[in-house]
Amino acid sequence: MARLTSPLFAILLAVVAVLSLYVGSSQVSPWVGLSDWLSGRETAEAMIIGDIRLPRTLLAMAVGAALGLSGAALQGLLRNPLADPGLIGASQGAALGAAAVFYFGLFPGAGHVAIALAGLAGAGLALLMMLVLAGSARPAMVIMAGLAISTLTGAALATVLNFAPNPYAMQELVFWLLGSVSERGLDHLTLLVPALLLGGLLVWQQRHLLAGLSLGEQVAESLGLSVNRGSRLVVLGVALLVGASVSVAGSIGFVGLLVPHLVRPLVGHRPDRILLPSALVGASLVCLADICVRLMPPGRELKLGVLTSVIGAPLFIWLVWRDAKRWY
Repeated sequence: MARLTSPLFAILLAVVAVLSLYVGSSQVSPWVGLSDWLSGRETAEAMIIGDIRLPRTLLAMAVGAALGLSGAALQGLLRNPLADPGLIGASQGAALGAAAVFYFGLFPGAGHVAIALAGLAGAGLALLMMLVLAGSARPAMVIMAGLAISTLTGAALATVLNFAPNPYAMQELVFWLLGSVSERGLDHLTLLVPALLLGGLLVWQQRHLLAGLSLGEQVAESLGLSVNRGSRLVVLGVALLVGASVSVAGSIGFVGLLVPHLVRPLVGHRPDRILLPSALVGASLVCLADICVRLMPPGRELKLGVLTSVIGAPLFIWLVWRDAKRWY
C-alpha cells in the first residue's frame, strides 16, 4: 500500500488541477482556452484560462506542495508531530518584508512582484538570524531560536501596522497576510519555482537523515550520517519553501501542520516516505480550498488562508482527539 500512495496522490492532484481549470464565474472550455493561449490568439477563453485560472491553479499547487513538504521535513527533523513550518520564523520574516513594500515602497522597479521579492529577502534575513542564534542543529535550539525570531519579527510587524501611514495601506497588508492566490500571474510563478525547487532538493537529499533520526541522533551518527550538517540543510530547505510561499501567497495556515498527520499512517510512519506524499496532498488540499473559494457567492472573496484555518483547525482537533483515545 505504501508504494501506491504517491502514484494515487499524483492522480488525485491531476484530477484536482483539471477541475480547477473548469471552475469559475464564466463557463469556458479549459482545452479551448489553453489551445488559444498557447497559439497566441487573443480570445476570451485564452484570457480566462491562460491569464487567470492557469496561474492561480499552478500557484495553489506550488504553495500547497511547499507547505506540505516543509511540514513533513520539520516534523521529522525535530521528532515532534506538532512542529509547524512557521516555527523557524521564515513566514514572519516574509510578512515583514511585504510590509516594507506596502509602507516604504521597497524594490520600486520590480512592479507587482516587489512584494514577493521583499518577502524572500525578509525570509532569508530571518533564517540567517535564526541560524546564528541557534548555534547548533539540536532540535531544542532550533525551536527556541525559531520562536525567538518569530516573536521578534512579529513584534516588528505589529509596530509597522501600528504606525501605518494610512488606513488603506494597513488594510491592504492585512488582506495580503490572510493568504490568497488570486490576482497573481505567471511572473509570480517564475519567482516562486526556483526557490521551491532548491528548497525541495535540499530537503529530499536529507531524507536518509530523517529516517535515521527517527531512531535517535546516536544511531543516525553511527550510520555515517552528518547530523549537524544535514539538519542545517533541512532547516535551510524548509525556510526557502516557507519563505517563498508566504512571499507570494501570504499566510496559509494549518497545511504544513495537518498534511503530515493525514499521510503518516499510510506510509508506515516513516519520515523519509512522508515527504513526497505530503507535497502531493498539500498541493491537492490548497488547490481544493481555492476551488471552494471560487464557488462561494459573489461579493467580497473569502481569503484562502482563512478557509484553510477554518477547515484545518476542527480537523486537527479531531486528529488529536482520535490519537488521545488510543492512550486510554
